Amino acid sequence: MSTPGTAEVTPVPDDSTIKLDDRLQTPWATSSSDVLAALKTSESGLSADAVRERRDVFGWNRMREPETVGLIQIIVRQLRSLVVLLLAAAALVALFMGDAVEAAAIGIVLILNTAIGAAMEWRAVRSMEALRAMDEIYCVVVRGDDVERISAVHLVPGDIVRLEEGDLVPADMRLISVAQLQVNESALTGESAPVMKDTEAIDPETVLAERQNMSYKGTAVATGSATGVVTSIGTETEVGEISSMVATDESERTPLEERLDLLGRSLLRVVLFITVAVGLAGVVSGKETHLMLETAIALAVAAIPEGLPVVATIALARGLRRMARRNALVRRLSSVETLGATGVICTDKTGTLTENEMRVVRWLPATHDGHPGEPIDPREAPEQVAQPMALAALCTSATLSEGKSTGDPMEIAILRLAEKAGVNLDAVRQSNPEVDRVAFSRETRQMATIHEVGSQELVIVKGAPEAVIEGAEQAGMSEATPLIASGADGQTDARMSKTNEPAGLTRSVREAWLSANEAFGAEGLRVLALATRPRNRGETEEAPFHDLTLLGLIGLLDPPREDVRSVVESCRRAGIRVVMVTGDQAATARSVAVAVGLVDDHDAPVIDGRDFEARADDDIAIYARVSPRQKLELIDAFHDRGDVVAMTGDGVNDAPALQRADIGVAMGQRGTQVAQDAADVILQDDALATILVAIEEGRTIFGNIRAFVRYLLSCNVAEVMVVGGASFTGLPLPILPLQILFLNLVTDVFPALALGMNDAEEDTLSHPPRPPEEPIIARRHWLEIVSYSAVISIAVISSLLVSLHILDYTASEAVTVSFLTLAISQLLHVFNMHSPGSTFFHNAVTRNPHVWGAIVLCLGILAGALFIPPIASVLSLQTPTLEGWLVVAMGSLSPFVPPLARWFYSLLVK
Repeated sequence: MSTPGTAEVTPVPDDSTIKLDDRLQTPWATSSSDVLAALKTSESGLSADAVRERRDVFGWNRMREPETVGLIQIIVRQLRSLVVLLLAAAALVALFMGDAVEAAAIGIVLILNTAIGAAMEWRAVRSMEALRAMDEIYCVVVRGDDVERISAVHLVPGDIVRLEEGDLVPADMRLISVAQLQVNESALTGESAPVMKDTEAIDPETVLAERQNMSYKGTAVATGSATGVVTSIGTETEVGEISSMVATDESERTPLEERLDLLGRSLLRVVLFITVAVGLAGVVSGKETHLMLETAIALAVAAIPEGLPVVATIALARGLRRMARRNALVRRLSSVETLGATGVICTDKTGTLTENEMRVVRWLPATHDGHPGEPIDPREAPEQVAQPMALAALCTSATLSEGKSTGDPMEIAILRLAEKAGVNLDAVRQSNPEVDRVAFSRETRQMATIHEVGSQELVIVKGAPEAVIEGAEQAGMSEATPLIASGADGQTDARMSKTNEPAGLTRSVREAWLSANEAFGAEGLRVLALATRPRNRGETEEAPFHDLTLLGLIGLLDPPREDVRSVVESCRRAGIRVVMVTGDQAATARSVAVAVGLVDDHDAPVIDGRDFEARADDDIAIYARVSPRQKLELIDAFHDRGDVVAMTGDGVNDAPALQRADIGVAMGQRGTQVAQDAADVILQDDALATILVAIEEGRTIFGNIRAFVRYLLSCNVAEVMVVGGASFTGLPLPILPLQILFLNLVTDVFPALALGMNDAEEDTLSHPPRPPEEPIIARRHWLEIVSYSAVISIAVISSLLVSLHILDYTASEAVTVSFLTLAISQLLHVFNMHSPGSTFFHNAVTRNPHVWGAIVLCLGILAGALFIPPIASVLSLQTPTLEGWLVVAMGSLSPFVPPLARWFYSLLVK
């Protein structure tokens, strides 16, 4: 005869031919004895020969390892940009034409850009490999009647594994015997509370979260013990299949990479047009063919912002470092900017919105007439619940320790509250020793402990409210209810209460208690009922769950993280929609959503995974009981609407969605390794508020990228207009080819680099995210670039004409004046790159010390180029007279003409 909870099995001889049959496709729907037979094993375990044969067939119990990213791959990724390819082509053309200086200068830019970007991504990759370092998992296995402790890697299907409290489940197993087993499956299913397990076969269509006779790899034993037979290992396990989904799901390019390539294609067309048009115009106007060919090549190079890749890389790298200092580890450099475009955050519940730690949040006591009283919030008045929590603490199997507490999370929550209420747990246990215990079972849904209290014994019962209420005959405190609480000196007072006698439970009172239980459940609370009963010393009974006195209901909750509500509100102000996507129950999900401000009331609509529809409607903020594959469908639905989606999570079940989303954000402390490997960003403090910091940084970085691209293009287009205008009108060239390259590679880059270091504007998170399809340079920006460039080019050509015809300068002297006018006007133009919502004098640019430093540096470089003879000779520069400097000064103020014109226009409109 078998012991309770143990399946009758017939030993089956080993067979070297192991094939999965239909019974192993859904082992939860098959009796444990049939599963053992299908696996050709028994409770005595496999023989050594059978283990070797099965390992040859099934391999090792290992997960799919993520592909290692090498330095060469990172370097190739840095070079995979159309802008970079254009620069490389320009360098080759310059080298072919004999302009070794230009080719070398562009080559230095490419090397610098690649080195910076590769170094930052290499650091991120190495950081992730450090996070991936984990201790090997061991398990207890029965093989040939011998009990061994082995590495979980060596398990094969058919192995018999024993589980104890605190163990990690090493493989997918069909349970064949259990003893009060509860398993924490939150990492796999999103279910926050441990799941009670048994051995009974269930319907084959049962969803993963409700398969109570299975235990899955990567989950943890909360309480109890069990024996199971391994049905799947490695990539064939549930977590292995999820890991494979992550490994095979192709990562898409980030929006920044796509925008830079779009800009590169636009520049390519512009370059080809300029090269042909300017070269032909110059030749037609009578200029030397060789000079115009050099000029056309120089303008082609000028049209490409050489500093763009290196400045963009440095701006992203700076943002990555800033985020790392604020506990956000970014694995991919271009992902930093993508965060700024995020319009939807799909977040898991357990461990992300909540603490992933059960706490007692309600105590509903019985009144003197037996009815439910007023609920008490123990967090606000813990001293009011000291008595019932002391009783409940006696009726537990959990233990508290400074390191790691063990046992059922709900019992741990009771113990913690009892300590907070002043109960000396050790003294209570010593003064009220336990003499007997009836363990929790799925049949009774209750547990009981019996204690010596004074001259008699006290039965304390804790369990499902429906079951406890059914066995209760009265409610309230009685003379048989001990007062168990510790004083300041640690001594325990264990005496009988002298309060009113409890009232009998009439039908209406029972219904009131059941309604109170339903109300707690509707709030998403896990509910336990607490009851007591005196009995005579030495009395024994198999089921002491009768004639009980109901003391009250205990409401428990995995509470929301304290900062989540403010984060949700900040996201709402920033135009970001936050959606909960969880594997937990709908009632629990809705309760948490109300608590954190995702929805306003408990009637908010919820889409359940059982009848899942991948809707991205604006009125749906809660998706419950959702599987990993359904999360992918939901993210695709948001993508179809054109949203940039960030997915946050910490469980194995979140991993595929983390990879499919535009930005996957995993938790660094509580997150599983599979989730971290799939994510783009790791929150090392597990705080959802950190993602808001990352979004602000992403928006700032994109604004900075847009600012320096506008700046570089304004400077480059001005150069094109200057040379193109002179070529088409027959004027002398105001700037020579080598001077163009000097400006592009020296004086333009440093102000642009400084713009990439702007801090966030004060209103960065007070406006909606930019449209996902919006390019780096939109139509309005092109109009702005052209207008600024036209004003600057007019000033440069005017300075050339004044120098030639009024000051009677030589051609070389006049070109020096036009060169200096262009160079200094470009430097001053940097102050026009502030955000539209800021003022001209008070903005991120004027507050940026790097901008002022860049201007001083560039003025020093210009002075060196002008006054150091060898450099001046190479660049064909001559020192102008005082009159020439006055012309330079007047022309250099031209970038301020458009903002002054707008200011005067605004005054006239007012």
